[in-house]
Amino acid sequence: MTFDQIIGDLRNKIYRPIYFLHGDEAYYIDEVSDFIEKNVLTDIEKEFNQTIIYGRDTNVQEIVSNAKRFPMMANYQVVIIKEAQYVEKIEELDTYIENPLDSTILVINYKYKKIDGRKPLSKKIKKKGILFESKKIYDNQIPAWISNHLKKKGYGITPKASVMLTEFLGSDLSKIVNELNKLTINVPENSQIDDVLVERNIGISKDFNIFELQNAIGTRNILKANQIARHFAANPKENPLVKTIVLLYMYFGKLLVYQQLKDKSNRNAAAELGVNPFFMKDYQTAAGNYSFQKLTRIISYLREYDLKSKGVNSVSATQGELLKELLFKILH
Repeated sequence: MTFDQIIGDLRNKIYRPIYFLHGDEAYYIDEVSDFIEKNVLTDIEKEFNQTIIYGRDTNVQEIVSNAKRFPMMANYQVVIIKEAQYVEKIEELDTYIENPLDSTILVINYKYKKIDGRKPLSKKIKKKGILFESKKIYDNQIPAWISNHLKKKGYGITPKASVMLTEFLGSDLSKIVNELNKLTINVPENSQIDDVLVERNIGISKDFNIFELQNAIGTRNILKANQIARHFAANPKENPLVKTIVLLYMYFGKLLVYQQLKDKSNRNAAAELGVNPFFMKDYQTAAGNYSFQKLTRIISYLREYDLKSKGVNSVSATQGELLKELLFKILH
Protein backbone atom coordinates (compact mmCIF):
# COMPACT_ATOMS: atom_id res chain seq x y z
CA MET A 1 0.00 0.00 0.00
CA THR A 2 1.07 3.56 -0.62
CA PHE A 3 1.42 6.17 2.10
CA ASP A 4 -1.79 7.91 0.97
CA GLN A 5 -3.72 4.61 0.98
CA ILE A 6 -2.53 3.79 4.51
CA ILE A 7 -3.50 7.23 5.83
CA GLY A 8 -6.81 7.03 3.95
CA ASP A 9 -7.68 3.72 5.64
CA LEU A 10 -6.67 5.05 9.05
CA ARG A 11 -8.91 8.09 8.57
CA ASN A 12 -11.75 5.69 7.76
CA LYS A 13 -10.94 3.66 10.92
CA ILE A 14 -9.80 0.65 8.92
CA TYR A 15 -7.04 -0.78 11.10
CA ARG A 16 -4.57 -3.64 10.66
CA PRO A 17 -2.99 -5.60 13.53
CA ILE A 18 0.57 -4.98 12.26
CA TYR A 19 2.19 -1.88 10.74
CA PHE A 20 5.85 -2.55 9.95
CA LEU A 21 7.25 0.74 8.67
CA HIS A 22 10.79 0.53 7.30
CA GLY A 23 13.10 2.34 4.90
CA ASP A 24 15.46 5.27 4.44
CA GLU A 25 12.93 8.14 4.58
CA ALA A 26 11.93 8.86 8.18
CA TYR A 27 9.19 11.35 7.26
CA TYR A 28 6.56 8.85 6.07
CA ILE A 29 7.32 6.45 8.93
CA ASP A 30 6.78 9.25 11.46
CA GLU A 31 3.60 10.42 9.74
CA VAL A 32 1.91 7.00 9.86
CA SER A 33 3.09 6.25 13.40
CA ASP A 34 2.11 9.70 14.71
CA PHE A 35 -1.33 9.46 13.09
CA ILE A 36 -2.01 6.16 14.86
CA GLU A 37 -0.64 7.48 18.14
CA LYS A 38 -2.82 10.60 18.05
CA ASN A 39 -6.07 9.35 16.50
CA VAL A 40 -6.92 5.69 17.12
CA LEU A 41 -7.70 6.02 20.84
CA THR A 42 -9.38 8.76 22.82
CA ASP A 43 -7.36 10.54 25.49
CA ILE A 44 -9.05 8.49 28.21
CA GLU A 45 -8.47 5.21 26.36
CA LYS A 46 -4.78 6.05 25.87
CA GLU A 47 -4.14 5.97 29.62
CA PHE A 48 -4.63 2.20 29.77
CA ASN A 49 -4.29 1.09 26.17
CA GLN A 50 -1.42 2.92 24.51
CA THR A 51 2.17 1.80 25.04
CA ILE A 52 5.26 3.39 23.50
CA ILE A 53 8.53 1.47 23.73
CA TYR A 54 11.99 2.35 22.36
CA GLY A 55 14.05 -0.25 20.56
CA ARG A 56 17.19 0.30 22.62
CA ASP A 57 15.25 -0.47 25.81
CA THR A 58 13.33 -3.59 24.82
CA ASN A 59 13.49 -7.05 23.25
CA VAL A 60 11.23 -9.31 21.23
CA GLN A 61 9.81 -11.04 24.32
CA GLU A 62 8.70 -7.73 25.88
CA ILE A 63 7.15 -6.56 22.61
CA VAL A 64 5.16 -9.78 22.27
CA SER A 65 4.09 -9.63 25.92
CA ASN A 66 2.69 -6.12 25.41
CA ALA A 67 1.07 -7.04 22.10
CA LYS A 68 -0.75 -10.02 23.66
CA ARG A 69 -2.53 -7.92 26.29
CA PHE A 70 -6.22 -7.24 25.80
CA PRO A 71 -7.58 -3.69 25.79
CA MET A 72 -9.30 -2.25 28.86
CA MET A 73 -12.63 -0.51 28.21
CA ALA A 74 -11.71 0.08 24.57
CA ASN A 75 -11.90 -1.75 21.26
CA TYR A 76 -8.16 -1.57 20.65
CA GLN A 77 -4.83 -1.22 22.36
CA VAL A 78 -1.94 0.46 20.50
CA VAL A 79 1.68 -0.65 20.95
CA ILE A 80 4.27 1.51 19.19
CA ILE A 81 7.91 0.46 18.93
CA LYS A 82 10.07 3.46 18.09
CA GLU A 83 13.63 3.02 16.80
CA ALA A 84 12.87 -0.67 16.24
CA GLN A 85 16.04 -1.01 14.15
CA TYR A 86 17.85 -1.41 17.48
CA VAL A 87 15.80 -4.42 18.61
CA GLU A 88 17.98 -7.54 18.55
CA LYS A 89 16.71 -10.59 16.64
CA ILE A 90 13.59 -8.75 15.50
CA GLU A 91 12.91 -11.57 13.04
CA GLU A 92 11.75 -13.62 16.05
CA LEU A 93 8.55 -11.55 16.02
CA ASP A 94 7.32 -13.87 13.28
CA THR A 95 5.73 -16.24 15.80
CA TYR A 96 3.44 -13.44 17.05
CA ILE A 97 2.82 -12.11 13.55
CA GLU A 98 1.57 -15.54 12.46
CA ASN A 99 -1.36 -15.13 14.85
CA PRO A 100 -1.68 -11.50 16.03
CA LEU A 101 -4.46 -10.21 18.25
CA ASP A 102 -7.09 -8.35 16.24
CA SER A 103 -7.58 -6.01 19.21
CA THR A 104 -3.90 -4.93 19.15
CA ILE A 105 -2.44 -2.44 16.69
CA LEU A 106 1.30 -3.07 16.72
CA VAL A 107 3.33 -0.30 15.03
CA ILE A 108 7.00 -0.98 14.36
CA ASN A 109 9.14 2.00 13.29
CA TYR A 110 12.23 0.50 11.65
CA LYS A 111 14.03 3.60 10.37
CA TYR A 112 16.97 4.02 7.98
CA LYS A 113 17.08 0.29 7.27
CA LYS A 114 15.10 -2.25 5.30
CA ILE A 115 14.13 -5.80 6.10
CA ASP A 116 14.67 -8.43 3.45
CA GLY A 117 11.44 -8.90 1.51
CA ARG A 118 12.40 -12.50 0.76
CA LYS A 119 12.57 -13.52 4.41
CA PRO A 120 9.67 -15.26 6.24
CA LEU A 121 9.10 -12.22 8.50
CA SER A 122 8.31 -9.97 5.53
CA LYS A 123 5.97 -12.49 3.96
CA LYS A 124 4.07 -13.00 7.21
CA ILE A 125 3.71 -9.24 7.77
CA LYS A 126 2.31 -8.79 4.25
CA LYS A 127 -0.21 -11.56 4.91
CA LYS A 128 -1.40 -10.28 8.28
CA GLY A 129 -0.84 -6.52 8.15
CA ILE A 130 1.01 -3.67 6.42
CA LEU A 131 4.65 -3.78 5.33
CA PHE A 132 5.45 -0.26 4.14
CA GLU A 133 8.82 0.76 2.73
CA SER A 134 9.44 4.50 3.07
CA LYS A 135 11.76 5.34 0.19
CA LYS A 136 13.95 8.40 -0.23
CA ILE A 137 12.91 10.52 -3.18
CA TYR A 138 15.47 11.87 -5.61
CA ASP A 139 16.65 15.48 -5.33
CA ASN A 140 15.16 16.39 -8.71
CA GLN A 141 11.75 15.18 -7.48
CA ILE A 142 11.69 17.47 -4.43
CA PRO A 143 10.24 20.60 -6.16
CA ALA A 144 7.29 18.56 -7.48
CA TRP A 145 6.87 16.94 -4.04
CA ILE A 146 6.71 20.40 -2.43
CA SER A 147 4.12 21.50 -4.97
CA ASN A 148 1.94 18.40 -4.37
CA HIS A 149 2.26 18.70 -0.59
CA LEU A 150 1.11 22.32 -0.65
CA LYS A 151 -1.69 21.52 -3.11
CA LYS A 152 -3.15 19.06 -0.57
CA LYS A 153 -3.13 21.87 2.00
CA GLY A 154 -4.88 24.27 -0.37
CA TYR A 155 -1.91 26.30 -1.62
CA GLY A 156 -0.12 26.79 -4.91
CA ILE A 157 3.58 27.51 -5.43
CA THR A 158 5.55 28.88 -8.36
CA PRO A 159 8.28 26.71 -9.93
CA LYS A 160 10.98 29.20 -8.90
CA ALA A 161 9.81 29.22 -5.27
CA SER A 162 9.78 25.40 -5.06
CA VAL A 163 13.30 25.18 -6.51
CA MET A 164 14.53 27.86 -4.10
CA LEU A 165 13.12 25.90 -1.17
CA THR A 166 14.74 22.71 -2.45
CA GLU A 167 18.16 24.29 -2.84
CA PHE A 168 17.95 26.03 0.53
CA LEU A 169 16.49 23.15 2.57
CA GLY A 170 17.87 20.07 0.81
CA SER A 171 16.01 16.75 0.58
CA ASP A 172 15.08 16.19 4.23
CA LEU A 173 11.28 15.94 3.98
CA SER A 174 10.72 16.48 7.70
CA LYS A 175 12.72 19.72 7.57
CA ILE A 176 10.91 20.84 4.41
CA VAL A 177 7.47 20.18 5.91
CA ASN A 178 8.40 22.02 9.10
CA GLU A 179 9.41 25.10 7.10
CA LEU A 180 6.32 24.86 4.87
CA ASN A 181 4.11 24.75 7.96
CA LYS A 182 5.76 27.92 9.28
CA LEU A 183 5.37 29.52 5.87
CA THR A 184 1.66 28.72 5.46
CA ILE A 185 0.82 30.08 8.92
CA ASN A 186 1.53 33.55 7.52
CA VAL A 187 -0.17 33.02 4.16
CA PRO A 188 -3.95 32.93 3.55
CA GLU A 189 -5.34 29.62 2.29
CA ASN A 190 -5.65 29.25 -1.50
CA SER A 191 -2.74 31.67 -1.97
CA GLN A 192 0.01 31.26 -4.54
CA ILE A 193 3.40 31.11 -2.84
CA ASP A 194 6.11 32.82 -4.86
CA ASP A 195 9.83 33.51 -4.45
CA VAL A 196 9.15 36.82 -2.68
CA LEU A 197 7.09 35.08 0.03
CA VAL A 198 9.75 32.38 0.39
CA GLU A 199 12.52 34.97 0.75
CA ARG A 200 10.51 36.94 3.29
CA ASN A 201 9.42 34.00 5.48
CA ILE A 202 12.09 31.30 5.20
CA GLY A 203 15.14 33.49 5.67
CA ILE A 204 16.63 33.13 2.22
CA SER A 205 18.55 36.22 1.14
CA LYS A 206 16.76 37.78 -1.84
CA ASP A 207 19.89 38.59 -3.83
CA PHE A 208 22.49 36.26 -2.34
CA ASN A 209 21.50 32.61 -2.62
CA ILE A 210 22.57 29.60 -4.66
CA PHE A 211 19.73 30.13 -7.12
CA GLU A 212 20.96 33.65 -7.92
CA LEU A 213 24.58 32.41 -8.05
CA GLN A 214 23.63 29.85 -10.69
CA ASN A 215 21.84 32.55 -12.70
CA ALA A 216 24.85 34.86 -12.44
CA ILE A 217 27.18 32.09 -13.60
CA GLY A 218 24.81 31.04 -16.39
CA THR A 219 24.64 34.57 -17.79
CA ARG A 220 28.35 35.16 -17.11
CA ASN A 221 27.54 38.09 -14.85
CA ILE A 222 30.97 38.24 -13.21
CA LEU A 223 30.17 41.20 -10.95
CA LYS A 224 27.01 39.58 -9.54
CA ALA A 225 28.71 36.19 -9.07
CA ASN A 226 31.54 37.78 -7.10
CA GLN A 227 29.11 39.78 -4.96
CA ILE A 228 27.33 36.54 -4.04
CA ALA A 229 30.67 34.83 -3.38
CA ARG A 230 31.62 37.60 -0.93
CA HIS A 231 28.26 37.19 0.84
CA PHE A 232 28.77 33.42 1.06
CA ALA A 233 32.30 33.95 2.43
CA ALA A 234 30.94 36.27 5.13
CA ASN A 235 28.22 33.75 6.08
CA PRO A 236 29.87 30.31 5.81
CA LYS A 237 27.46 28.58 8.22
CA GLU A 238 24.45 29.46 6.08
CA ASN A 239 26.33 28.81 2.84
CA PRO A 240 28.82 25.96 3.36
CA LEU A 241 31.20 25.50 0.46
CA VAL A 242 30.61 21.74 0.27
CA LYS A 243 26.87 22.29 -0.32
CA THR A 244 27.52 25.06 -2.87
CA ILE A 245 29.85 22.79 -4.84
CA VAL A 246 27.35 19.92 -4.83
CA LEU A 247 24.59 22.18 -6.19
CA LEU A 248 26.91 23.67 -8.83
CA TYR A 249 27.96 20.15 -9.82
CA MET A 250 24.31 19.23 -10.38
CA TYR A 251 23.75 22.46 -12.33
CA PHE A 252 26.70 22.00 -14.67
CA GLY A 253 25.94 18.30 -15.00
CA LYS A 254 22.54 19.27 -16.43
CA LEU A 255 24.17 21.75 -18.82
CA LEU A 256 26.48 18.97 -20.00
CA VAL A 257 23.48 16.71 -20.63
CA TYR A 258 21.71 19.51 -22.50
CA GLN A 259 24.72 20.08 -24.75
CA GLN A 260 24.55 16.46 -25.90
CA LEU A 261 20.79 16.29 -26.55
CA LYS A 262 19.70 15.78 -30.13
CA ASP A 263 16.15 16.92 -29.35
CA LYS A 264 16.50 20.24 -27.51
CA SER A 265 12.81 21.11 -27.54
CA ASN A 266 11.64 22.54 -24.22
CA ARG A 267 9.46 19.55 -23.37
CA ASN A 268 12.08 16.89 -24.15
CA ALA A 269 14.98 18.82 -22.62
CA ALA A 270 13.06 19.49 -19.40
CA ALA A 271 12.23 15.78 -19.11
CA GLU A 272 15.84 14.73 -19.77
CA LEU A 273 17.23 17.26 -17.28
CA GLY A 274 14.56 16.57 -14.66
CA VAL A 275 13.61 20.25 -14.34
CA ASN A 276 10.44 22.27 -14.71
CA PRO A 277 10.01 23.61 -18.30
CA PHE A 278 9.73 27.06 -16.68
CA PHE A 279 13.54 27.03 -16.24
CA MET A 280 14.52 25.87 -19.72
CA LYS A 281 15.19 29.39 -20.96
CA ASP A 282 17.83 29.80 -18.22
CA TYR A 283 19.50 26.51 -19.17
CA GLN A 284 19.43 27.40 -22.87
CA THR A 285 21.11 30.74 -22.14
CA ALA A 286 23.78 29.11 -19.97
CA ALA A 287 24.41 26.36 -22.52
CA GLY A 288 25.09 29.07 -25.12
CA ASN A 289 27.69 30.65 -22.83
CA TYR A 290 29.67 27.48 -22.12
CA SER A 291 31.09 25.11 -24.72
CA PHE A 292 31.11 21.36 -24.18
CA GLN A 293 34.88 21.49 -23.62
CA LYS A 294 34.52 24.28 -21.04
CA LEU A 295 31.80 22.35 -19.21
CA THR A 296 33.98 19.26 -18.91
CA ARG A 297 36.78 21.42 -17.46
CA ILE A 298 34.33 22.97 -14.99
CA ILE A 299 33.26 19.51 -13.80
CA SER A 300 36.95 18.79 -13.15
CA TYR A 301 37.32 22.09 -11.25
CA LEU A 302 34.32 21.21 -9.09
CA ARG A 303 35.80 17.82 -8.19
CA GLU A 304 39.14 19.47 -7.40
CA TYR A 305 37.60 22.10 -5.14
CA ASP A 306 35.33 19.58 -3.47
CA LEU A 307 38.49 17.83 -2.26
CA LYS A 308 40.11 21.14 -1.30
CA SER A 309 37.01 22.11 0.71
CA LYS A 310 37.60 18.93 2.71
CA GLY A 311 41.25 19.78 3.39
CA VAL A 312 42.92 17.79 0.60
CA ASN A 313 45.87 19.76 -0.83
CA SER A 314 44.52 22.91 0.80
CA VAL A 315 45.23 23.47 4.47
CA SER A 316 45.29 27.25 4.92
CA ALA A 317 42.75 28.59 2.40
CA THR A 318 39.35 29.63 3.78
CA GLN A 319 36.05 28.51 2.25
CA GLY A 320 35.55 32.01 0.87
CA GLU A 321 38.96 32.05 -0.80
CA LEU A 322 38.36 28.64 -2.35
CA LEU A 323 34.96 29.73 -3.70
CA LYS A 324 36.47 32.87 -5.27
CA GLU A 325 39.21 30.77 -6.91
CA LEU A 326 36.64 28.30 -8.20
CA LEU A 327 34.40 31.02 -9.65
CA PHE A 328 37.37 32.68 -11.37
CA LYS A 329 38.18 29.39 -13.13
CA ILE A 330 34.54 28.85 -14.07
CA LEU A 331 33.94 32.34 -15.42
CA HIS A 332 37.25 32.92 -17.24
